[in-house]
Amino acid sequence: MQGQEICPALVVRRRLDPARARRLAFVVCLILIQIPWTLLFAGPATAFGTIDGGGQHREHERITRAALSCAGTTPSRGECFADRSMDQLAGRGRGFGAVGAPDSDEIGNPAAHCDDADFLANGYPRTRRQATAQLTGCVDHLRTRFREAIISAGELLDDKGWVLRDEVILDSDCRLFDNNEGRAKCRSIEGFGRALHGAQDFYAHSNWADEADPTRPVGADNPPGLNRPGPSVLLDLRERSAVRVPAELTTGCFVLKDEIFGVGECLNRVTHAALNKDNGLIDPLNGVAIEPTTARGAVRQNFAKAVSAAITETRRQWNDFRAELSARYGADRAARMICAITRDDPVHECKRPAGWTGDSIDERAGLVTAILAVVGLTVVAAVLIMPASRRSHGQGRGSD
Repeated sequence: MQGQEICPALVVRRRLDPARARRLAFVVCLILIQIPWTLLFAGPATAFGTIDGGGQHREHERITRAALSCAGTTPSRGECFADRSMDQLAGRGRGFGAVGAPDSDEIGNPAAHCDDADFLANGYPRTRRQATAQLTGCVDHLRTRFREAIISAGELLDDKGWVLRDEVILDSDCRLFDNNEGRAKCRSIEGFGRALHGAQDFYAHSNWADEADPTRPVGADNPPGLNRPGPSVLLDLRERSAVRVPAELTTGCFVLKDEIFGVGECLNRVTHAALNKDNGLIDPLNGVAIEPTTARGAVRQNFAKAVSAAITETRRQWNDFRAELSARYGADRAARMICAITRDDPVHECKRPAGWTGDSIDERAGLVTAILAVVGLTVVAAVLIMPASRRSHGQGRGSD
């Protein structure tokens, strides 16, 4: 079925593979007839959830907050994001945030979600090489997004290393999906968030971290699970080398009519419906995952394992991002870039590198003031004590 048959108003002019053409046509049709977001996502989820409705519970946002949000009033020292900056990365309310962006404008791109890299041994309709090529496409896509974020971060500072106000101010939310977004902080957060989306989806859409249902025979509707923890060696986004994929690794084939036993191009293949662990409840503070709502997620602790691995992966990616900034721009500039990305008022909080403790100049000034106060009190005490000591010493001599 061609894209124009799905929606007569749409004419697909570019040459796309049939699966991607159908997905793209579907999304454009929904936009043309102005279906609300809640209806757009009312069908089966194509990733960890992004909205709150249609069976989803903003799983991407909650995973990201559990991994990288600063606890309580703890100031960001580079390992976590302050409130307003976290909102741009993870989303809030009806906003997608950078990590949810691929569920809007990249929903038709399997590489953005690590879909269609399916394989089983013994007579499967796709080869291991085909599946590996598809997964490699996903990893390459995420590496591109990761590099985009690194490049954008380089525009946060001037030549002398000072934070540029116009590049970091958050007087309004980042304009995701907008090529005219001029703020370097927003562009860097968006690239990193898009990379995180696919990295998190890898655990929901593959058998890396899960187990097969032991009560049913292994097959396309119940593929074997690798039961591995995160992070995965496959998702090293700083690397450019080819990935080495385990022989039994599979993700799910996805079409719009997503069914466990597969239809259309997914007939007799491992499907997204059979394998995904997309939905359930996640505590955004501690990452505890309960009440899975997908078939594979409900097997043993599969949903909780996928969420735990995704949280671990998210932290690994942020650590790698910081390391890459340091390698590319040097430790001092990288420290200020990280401060500018994670803090809500970087113009005042990131005036100079903090010896990479992440402390702001204000915090260090407070520490210096406290030290000077202690030294001052010590000097005053010494001045007061010394005359008294001398008088006591003199009186002692006179009595001899």
